[in-house]
Amino acid sequence: MIKKIEHIGIAIDNVNSSMAVFDKLLDKRSYKSELVSSEGVKTHFYQLGEIKIELLETINQSSPISKFLSKKGQGMHHLAFHVDDIHQELSRLIALGFEAIGDVKKGADQKLICFLHPKTTCGVLIELCQEQAEE
Repeated sequence: MIKKIEHIGIAIDNVNSSMAVFDKLLDKRSYKSELVSSEGVKTHFYQLGEIKIELLETINQSSPISKFLSKKGQGMHHLAFHVDDIHQELSRLIALGFEAIGDVKKGADQKLICFLHPKTTCGVLIELCQEQAEE
């Protein structure tokens, strides 16, 4: 079951200017940056109450974020929901007609993640996130 909004992902094309904007806007600095090589991104997190803002910086031209930026420019990339059991929730959603993009995998911030295709979610890329134990 979807529990809450976990974070909002924003694709950025210039890390320095984008972080300066969000530092001013939120009146705080990013608390964490993390390289996610499997997705070709470096993430930068801001905590805003219970919700995080995740800035997504591309690290290579073949990453999904690089493709997104070339098509749409910088802006909101995805909406992430927290779930307790990602495999069960993904199965439930697929049975209801939602289309997954790929399989469950490791993501940033000690999460297991998977995505739902925007064509089945009113044009919004949805990410499901589950906490995973630290290794």
